[in-house]
Amino acid sequence: MSRRPDNRRVILATVAVTILLSIFPPITESTVEKQALFRFKNRLNDPHNVLQSWKPSGSPCTFHGVTCDPLSGEVTGISLENSNLSGSISPAISSLTKLTTLSLPCNLISGPIPPEILNCTNLKVLNLTSNHLSGTIPDFFPLKNLETLDVSANFLTGEFQSWVGNLKLLVSLGLGNNNYVEGVIPKSIGGLKKLTWLYLAKSNLTGHIPDSIFDLNALDTFDIARNRISGDFPASITRLENLSKIELYDNKLTGEIPPEIGKLTHLRELDVSSNQLSGALPRELGNLKELRVFHCHQNNFTSKFPSGFGELHFLTSLSIYRNNFSSEFPPNIGRFSPLDTVDISENRFTGPFPRFLCRNKKLQFLLAVQNQFSGEISASYAGCKSLLRLRINQNLLTGHVPEGFWALPLAKMIDLSDNRLTGEISSQIGLSAELSQLILQNNRFSGKIPPELGKLTNIERIYLSNNSFSGEIPTELGSLKQLSSLHLENNSLTGYIPDGLTKCVRLVDLNLAKNSLTREIPKSLYQIASLNSLDLSGNLLTGEIPATLVKLKLSFIDLSENQLSGRIPPDLLAVGGSTAFSRNEKLCVDNQNAKTSEESSLSLCSGDQHVHKKRSVDGTLLFLALAIAMVVLVAGLFALRYRVVKIREFDRENGDINKAADAKWRIASFHQMELDAEEICRLDEGHVIGAGSAGKVYRVDLKKGGGGTVAVKWLRRGGEEDGNGTDVSVAEMEILGKIRHRNVLKLYACLVGRGSRYLVFEFMENGNLYQALHQTIKGELDWHKRY
Repeated sequence: MSRRPDNRRVILATVAVTILLSIFPPITESTVEKQALFRFKNRLNDPHNVLQSWKPSGSPCTFHGVTCDPLSGEVTGISLENSNLSGSISPAISSLTKLTTLSLPCNLISGPIPPEILNCTNLKVLNLTSNHLSGTIPDFFPLKNLETLDVSANFLTGEFQSWVGNLKLLVSLGLGNNNYVEGVIPKSIGGLKKLTWLYLAKSNLTGHIPDSIFDLNALDTFDIARNRISGDFPASITRLENLSKIELYDNKLTGEIPPEIGKLTHLRELDVSSNQLSGALPRELGNLKELRVFHCHQNNFTSKFPSGFGELHFLTSLSIYRNNFSSEFPPNIGRFSPLDTVDISENRFTGPFPRFLCRNKKLQFLLAVQNQFSGEISASYAGCKSLLRLRINQNLLTGHVPEGFWALPLAKMIDLSDNRLTGEISSQIGLSAELSQLILQNNRFSGKIPPELGKLTNIERIYLSNNSFSGEIPTELGSLKQLSSLHLENNSLTGYIPDGLTKCVRLVDLNLAKNSLTREIPKSLYQIASLNSLDLSGNLLTGEIPATLVKLKLSFIDLSENQLSGRIPPDLLAVGGSTAFSRNEKLCVDNQNAKTSEESSLSLCSGDQHVHKKRSVDGTLLFLALAIAMVVLVAGLFALRYRVVKIREFDRENGDINKAADAKWRIASFHQMELDAEEICRLDEGHVIGAGSAGKVYRVDLKKGGGGTVAVKWLRRGGEEDGNGTDVSVAEMEILGKIRHRNVLKLYACLVGRGSRYLVFEFMENGNLYQALHQTIKGELDWHKRY
């Protein structure tokens, strides 16, 4: 039997294998790449063991997050997004010469970007965003194949990179949200013709937007927010007809938005808030049919708000607060749009409150604070169960609140205060189970406070003051374990203070003043250990003040205008003073507080009065003896003063530095600050911001030395001859001049001359602590901050 056919088969098989091997070489595992990957791994901390598949016995192509070329087996990609990795990037990455993707976003990786990464010249995607990287960015010019470069949201420093204009293939560029030194937007970015995504937010950029940016015709997203970009709103931006997102907020842009903005028909998001823009919004904004987000808050826009927004079908977020819009708010806004956020606060809108903002049942945030809306709240809001936060306070709204509007199962806050609303709080309020703040003060609500409030187990603040509520305080309020502030003052409440309130273990502020509450003050109030402020004034309370109240750490108490009797605990008297207990005819103070009794209408408790009379006689004799001694002392001081004056006259005759009223000023400076003495001492009584025993404090707007505002304290008779003024200035100069602390005012300088002393302090533009606590300045402190 011949074997020739078998030999032919063997030859043919050998030839076929040879050809296949020449076309498809076997996948081989590079030892160099494997070692590089393990050095890369060793530099990382991996608390969740996402790299547990990286084992010496395994192939790199089977490692988690690693991709390889299907033919050569070489590593081409590392992608480990959001893996909670920390540590640093190993320079060994340079051994992966075929690497096209390095993607490590949303981790905790720190340290510098290793310059060895420049050896990976095949890189197309480099994504290191949202880590803790520091140091300067290497010049990525050798990486000419890059299409995506994103190192945003790190702690990178140095100058803003101008070499990015050389990476001509870039499609996505993210450099923002880092700690660069002050710089400008490089004009060279205008050469990146393929760019669709540009993120330069929070990059410490100044100057104007270079016109070359507006040649990037493919640009889809343009974000330069949170910088200090200045100049007029760039009209040339309307050349970028493919834009879908413009983020210019928190800059220093001025001027008006041009009507040509209506040409950007693909625009979905436009945010120009927190700038210095002005004028009327162009009605052409209504042509942006794809618009989802429009934010222009905190500018100086005026006139009517464009009615075309009422025809938009995709608008979800509208934020225009703190402008000067006026007239009626466009009634159709929200009629066709799935709005979820509306903030139109702090404008001058008038007319009826808009009806359709919750038409599509998506609305979560509705804020219309401080306008002039009038009329009733539309019944259409009764079904707005999606609301999380509702604030339409400080308007002129009247009538009843729709029944269903009280039942908001997801709402955290309902604020209808400072209107003219009437009617009762519906029992359906108990269905607002997530509510943490109910603020209805300064209205005309009436009826009883519903016991269903006791079902709001998450509530922290209840403000019902200055209304016409009647009946008793519901005992069910004792179930509110999270309650920190309860204000029911200025109503017509009757009955007694329920003992159940002592179960409100987090209560800090309790105000039941100016009602018609009767009976005694509950002795168990001391169990509310967190209570800091107690106001029960203006009621019909009787009996004695519970001695147990001294166990509370009160900073404020007012029990005046009641029918209380007995002894005032001295500790409480020290907190509230005599006014806190006035107009209680049967209250008295003990002998130790006799001085308080003399200074107020409070009487001395019986049994201590005869002792007080005897001590009064002894006190009179002591006073006479002290008076005689004082006369002798004053006579001696006058003699001494006469001698000092004579000595100073001699000094002035011999050229002492204080020889004339117009002598040169002596300035002690503690900070680098150029001051003009004449400007400091030219004080205007209309700018007084405070006064104390040592003198007045003035606000002074400086014109020289770079401008700015300071607070100047003028010490009365602050010359050498006034001991009190001298003591004050020396103490403040020696102590405040050295202290560097964020909670202590800076003392810039001290000026002495012309018989006066002036202390120049840092100006606190937000007022002082007293004003913040008593809400005489704008702003809001929650009760945890107050405590």
